[in-house]
Amino acid sequence: MKGDIVFEVHEDRFALAEVFTIARGSRSHADVLRVEMTRDGAQGRGECVPYARYGESMESVRAQIEGLAGDVTRAALQDLLPAGAARNAVDCALWDLEAKAAGRRVWDLAGLARPGPVETAFTLSLDTPEKMEQAARRHAARPLLKIKLGTAEDMPRLEAVRRGAPDTTIIIDANEGWDADIYADLAPHLLRLGVAMVEQPLPAGSDDMLAEIARPLPVCADESCHDRASLPDLRGKYDMVNIKLDKTGGLTEALALRDDAVAAGYRVMVGCMVGSSLAMAPAVLVAQGAEIVDLDGPLLLAEDRSPAMRYEGAQIFPSDAALWG
Repeated sequence: MKGDIVFEVHEDRFALAEVFTIARGSRSHADVLRVEMTRDGAQGRGECVPYARYGESMESVRAQIEGLAGDVTRAALQDLLPAGAARNAVDCALWDLEAKAAGRRVWDLAGLARPGPVETAFTLSLDTPEKMEQAARRHAARPLLKIKLGTAEDMPRLEAVRRGAPDTTIIIDANEGWDADIYADLAPHLLRLGVAMVEQPLPAGSDDMLAEIARPLPVCADESCHDRASLPDLRGKYDMVNIKLDKTGGLTEALALRDDAVAAGYRVMVGCMVGSSLAMAPAVLVAQGAEIVDLDGPLLLAEDRSPAMRYEGAQIFPSDAALWG
């Protein structure tokens, strides 16, 4: 009979390559929680990013994790913790632990095809139009740029980014920063500037107007979509869902959400919080076949874990087993 799992929870801080700003504020570092689980000589790891927008803190998420018993299983975990950062770190660590103990890869254990590299977006932080244009010029060779907006000065910023990267596909994330009137006014300009998708234009819980106004370009649910239970409320309002493991509560639910979203007719985006390679590794499995991938977290850091995910140009490659999975 296998022994109980020994848990360790660590707080890690990674400096960012530059200050990162969205409509809600700025930060210069990424704080994450790393879970390490050991059982019978095998060790598994997982990482999460507690997010204040969802009522999470480093302390509250740590308490959720440390309240689990040593005999926890992935199946039981889905009911023991709600969707969110704590369950994500534990779920991913359990997958990694199972893979290490079996000498197999997680994708094999999950019945998935061998993963390949995927093309990721690169995110430009919210800044002055001049600085965003400069950033766009530096990254103009990338095929997909994601722009953080959600303020009263969005059009000058977007115009500046398009000048800096005239041939790049642009998607934008308003981070709940607009209302229906602002979005309706901006939509024709977004089309004119070649924007391919807009993410979460209206606040979650106040987005019913999306079902009543024209959506001339695809609208993606981020804060409005956490797990499979979110899907019924998205009907008629959104065309795409952004799957993030810190929202779904881990790889187990993320894979299930992806399947159910596709079956319901939604297009799929796979995103991330600003975290290290350890957080990206399981997300790459979900990103296989996704229409939009936004797993650039480590590219925004001044430092990363070792070993780290391999990025080549706009491609992110599946992780080595030494990192995760």
